[in-house]
Amino acid sequence: MKKQFAVLGLGGFGASVAVTLQKLGCEVVAVDQDMERIEDIAERVTYAMQADIGNPEFLESLGSRNFDGIVVAESGDIEASIMATLVAKEIGVPYVLCKANSKRHAEMLKKIGADAVVFPEKEIGKRIAKNLLFTDLADWIALSPDYSVMEIETPKKWVGKTLKELNVRKVHEMNVIGIRDGEEMDVTPDADKPLKAGTILIIMGSNQALEKL
Repeated sequence: MKKQFAVLGLGGFGASVAVTLQKLGCEVVAVDQDMERIEDIAERVTYAMQADIGNPEFLESLGSRNFDGIVVAESGDIEASIMATLVAKEIGVPYVLCKANSKRHAEMLKKIGADAVVFPEKEIGKRIAKNLLFTDLADWIALSPDYSVMEIETPKKWVGKTLKELNVRKVHEMNVIGIRDGEEMDVTPDADKPLKAGTILIIMGSNQALEKL
């Protein structure tokens, strides 16, 4: 059975989440008060509807759909954001993710039961900044405020050496958790095998250690 999600608020963030969930094989109900936004996304999701997400009666009417999760992507109207989150938890939605526009907004959302709160513009900004700074960085995934996983092309000074020789864990305070060579992926890299030029290393460690590398 396909997972079902509702996305409330179809600004840039909400629309992107809705369309991506649909592409991943989910059933998506997209909701916004702006008819133009509804018309723009209608053919790309399961169902698009115009409604006030701050209206408790409307939100309660969605309860019968047994959603696996609801994304409250509206953050400009804080009252509507809070009401949508509160009602979603009251009707038993198992997972509610909310977009916040300030620390105070995020605190309120968490207090009324939001399972996760995100600041998408802030996170995208951090990601872009890291990609600009680390020009050979293929990807960077934050695991927590202090630790991340990143992909990086094998440094020239590491080519021809083995992971055992490099002693990455002790010297650099990080772990190589995978090596990608073209289309092939090795998630249990041989510590005695010399590293090749052009391969991609998947490394996990503290942000400080990764930035040094």
